[in-house]
Amino acid sequence: MHTVLTRGNAILAFSLSVLACLTFGCFVSTVFLDYRTTVSINTVKVLVKNVPDFSASREKHDLGFLTFDLHTDLNSLFNWNVKQLFLYLTAEYKTEQNELNQVVLWDKIILRGENALLDFKSMNTKYYFWDDGNGLKAHKNVTLTLSWNIIPNAGLLPSIFAIGEHSFKFPQEYTLSQV
Repeated sequence: MHTVLTRGNAILAFSLSVLACLTFGCFVSTVFLDYRTTVSINTVKVLVKNVPDFSASREKHDLGFLTFDLHTDLNSLFNWNVKQLFLYLTAEYKTEQNELNQVVLWDKIILRGENALLDFKSMNTKYYFWDDGNGLKAHKNVTLTLSWNIIPNAGLLPSIFAIGEHSFKFPQEYTLSQV
């Protein structure tokens, strides 16, 4: 007859097959959902300074300072296959040296069950807005976009761009006072 090990192996193999099918069903049930939503971004205060980069070169580079308003409701993105959202606010601009510059200015992780209604007023950036030269002073077209990664229980890890963006310009002169 069958030994205990043979029966245990059969039960384990059957259980793993059922779990694999359930995991695939979890993935298929949410893969075609649209995870985009609208966002409202606005800049409140925009400054630019020319400060020394403390690397070996000691050259001066532009450092941007900005405060922003952000409003969006991300509750509709959560379903039973979403564990968390990783949000990040990026600034994109073009300079003579680089066709595309992207700088992450702020990020946030929202877990399932947390409040996903974001209504921030006059938020400071979390990370420095450095330019590798002098490309921020008097720059007329810097675009802020909010994006997020959906961390699922099973399936793909998509990178989603919000519907809506905000463009602003930096001042013509450097700010000399402390920020």
